[in-house]
Amino acid sequence: MQRALTFSFRALRLPGIIGDMKFLVSLVLIVALAAGGAYLYAGRLPGPAIEFIRPEKFVGLSTPAEIVVGATGTQLETLTMTLEQNGKQFPLYTLGQEGAEVKEEQKDGATVLRVTRDVGKGSVPELVSGPARILVTASQPVLRGIRVAENTVIKDVQVRLERPRVSVISTHHFINHGGGEVVVYRATPEDIVSGVVVGDTEYPGYPAAAAGVPGIDVKDPSVKIAFFALRHDQDLNTPIRVFGRDEAGNVARADFDKRVFPKPFKKSRIEVTDSLIDRVVPAILEGTTEIKPDGDNLAKFLAINSELRQKNAEKIASFATQTASEMLWAGEVFHTFKNNAVESAFADARTYVYKGKEVDRQTHLGFDLASYVGTPIVAANRGKVLFADELGIYGNAVIIDHGMGVQSLYAHLSSMDVKAGDNVEKEQPLGRSGMTGMAGGDHLHFTMLINGHMVNPVEWWDAHWIEDRILRKLRAAQ
Repeated sequence: MQRALTFSFRALRLPGIIGDMKFLVSLVLIVALAAGGAYLYAGRLPGPAIEFIRPEKFVGLSTPAEIVVGATGTQLETLTMTLEQNGKQFPLYTLGQEGAEVKEEQKDGATVLRVTRDVGKGSVPELVSGPARILVTASQPVLRGIRVAENTVIKDVQVRLERPRVSVISTHHFINHGGGEVVVYRATPEDIVSGVVVGDTEYPGYPAAAAGVPGIDVKDPSVKIAFFALRHDQDLNTPIRVFGRDEAGNVARADFDKRVFPKPFKKSRIEVTDSLIDRVVPAILEGTTEIKPDGDNLAKFLAINSELRQKNAEKIASFATQTASEMLWAGEVFHTFKNNAVESAFADARTYVYKGKEVDRQTHLGFDLASYVGTPIVAANRGKVLFADELGIYGNAVIIDHGMGVQSLYAHLSSMDVKAGDNVEKEQPLGRSGMTGMAGGDHLHFTMLINGHMVNPVEWWDAHWIEDRILRKLRAAQ
């Protein structure tokens, strides 16, 4: 009887055990399926984002290769940069390796890794001129390390290891402080960027064959001409050289014979009166949105004289990029504005005084020329009008491009008879003198510019200077 009872009890428990086992098996299957699904899903997740910053197209003797990887160093599993050429691979960088500049930065709200590594003959001695490619591979753990996601980006480049060449053709270069000069030189290959560098300021060169001067015909396409300046605020011993630079970053430089002459710059004292302030401040501020100064009229005057002056100078300089590649003025001497009294000379160091107290200092970069009210103002030479509008402290102003980086500025006009885009001939009327902008009385503010930098216009009024500094050198290069 007891046996029967025991058997019955066990028989009663068996279905429950079987049910528990089925549940456990189902649970295991669900977990396995979920893990498998997560594994498969992780395999479809993208690897770290990789962005090539440089090089864009060329690799030279020493070219920075810069990438941005969309993951921090602690998140990355691997990161490699490799150069491949002619079937050979040359390792450039591996995560954690020295010899590269590595920075963690914030970009679009995320932390990224910026890696910069030099590529060239020094890092890859076997490198030769011709096509190549840079491969960057990065990986990172995904879904708590279930898998590693990888991404590879390839950048095709052209290796150029031959340095450009520059050599100076012209002779006898005489540079006045605050003035301009010209050098004629040869640059090869023809597609390089070249010109003159004065300190850290570059002045581009232009094909001498495009000069367009009657009687002068330079046929060699490698011969260039560059107008440059030693600015009034640069040291007399500032290095001046011809340079050439190709798209791969390879650079060549050449020195040339030159003499620099100091020029004394005047100093003047400008009395700032309430009547001047009350007249110029409202008019100038109504015509500009570039500054919105607070305070009384004196504070606004000082903001105009410094902050707006700087912004106006930057705008004037920006027109250098619109210059023509030929000499539109064909080598003629510039109009000298005779019968005009010189009220202020170039690079005049001005001290502004209000009620006996010094309130500001600025440098006046032009000639103030006055005769009678409403004097007709003409173009100093042939060219194209780039700007004819209101221009802050300069009032109504006209900017004319004469080509090859040479431009002229006419300011404080009461009226203008030209518009941007007009082609003008030498001594063609532009408008009339006035006292718009920061002008104490009716006059013309005139200056010359070389690649956006204001220079002493006196030189351009001198036929001997034009002949010796420019035309003589072009003739010798024929």
